[in-house]
Amino acid sequence: MRILLFLLLLFPALAAADQVPPPAIAAKAWLLIDHASGQAIAAQNADERVEPASLTKLMTAYLAFAALKQQAILPGQAVAVSERAWRAAGSRMYIKPGMPVTVDELLRGMIVQSGNDACIALAETIAGTEEAFTQKMNREAQRLGMPNTHFVNSTGLPDPQHYSTANDLAKLASALIRDFPEYYPLYAIRDYRYNNINQPNRNRLLWTDPNVDGVKTGHTENAGYCLIASAKRGERRLLSVVLGAGSDSVRAFDSQKLLNFGFQYHDTVRLYEKGQQLSTLEVWKGADGKVKAGFDRDLYVTLPKGESDKVKANLVSHQPLVAPVSRGQQVATLKLAIDNRQIAEFPVVALAPVAVAGPIGRTWDTLRLWFK
Repeated sequence: MRILLFLLLLFPALAAADQVPPPAIAAKAWLLIDHASGQAIAAQNADERVEPASLTKLMTAYLAFAALKQQAILPGQAVAVSERAWRAAGSRMYIKPGMPVTVDELLRGMIVQSGNDACIALAETIAGTEEAFTQKMNREAQRLGMPNTHFVNSTGLPDPQHYSTANDLAKLASALIRDFPEYYPLYAIRDYRYNNINQPNRNRLLWTDPNVDGVKTGHTENAGYCLIASAKRGERRLLSVVLGAGSDSVRAFDSQKLLNFGFQYHDTVRLYEKGQQLSTLEVWKGADGKVKAGFDRDLYVTLPKGESDKVKANLVSHQPLVAPVSRGQQVATLKLAIDNRQIAEFPVVALAPVAVAGPIGRTWDTLRLWFK
């Protein structure tokens, strides 16, 4: 079943503007997404596998935040520093064996100072060894829908089998902000002092744009200069991913250009609330012949300014839809397009369960399906 909707009725009036191309970005790969809708506003080489460098630490932090939420570790918990953590190569927070350090201090050392030693100490505290922790990182990457990502360490130190993409890293950063709002403010801290050594956050945008509140920088010789930046203006949040820039200043400048472009030339609106009915779909062999269909979350869409009157949607039902149908089961797809160019699609789910019909009802619908 196909239902054609003209979404002009659902969108507030947007200021008219010619569609503007994205700015030129001097990086190997880059991406700009809207956090609420998850839509890509602009991208280049977003699925190309690259070395993620210290952007890896977003996954280390994600698992650390999950462990805190589950109370597997505690903020004030004292951590014994291993020789492996102490001798970590690259950027460090300068922890030492025998020197007291807490989980909370390690989080700040990892997030603000980008300490590889802090990453290893947290990994060993959570999983026993960095190798076991890395297995957890890869399982979590699969769960979050990061198909082009593979980790071999908790730090981002170079390895041929350690890779990710702009798309995957954007999913990770967005999930971290969504799932752990109580810990995300750590990414806005501008500097941190530990062991009498003060180190600044390498994210330059924290000083130059008051709307930027994260997220993470990365750099190795092969990866180049990388930055995932997030800014919130009003209720809207955008994330930019810049991978493989030529310098620290270029990654910051180009990230700012992407964020400004997204806020200036695009809008994000809520189409439907969680649980709001979109349509009623036919069900075969069910105790009920119909099921209410809608969304299991608030549905947002991101559009170029002035394009709302061009948007059309197709609701494509997954027919034949045969009972039993469970609540939350995908039963259709809503496809949005502008000028026959698809801009997004969203799963439509059953808002209520439908049980299997009795023998007579099942037999009758079997005959109907056969003739259909």
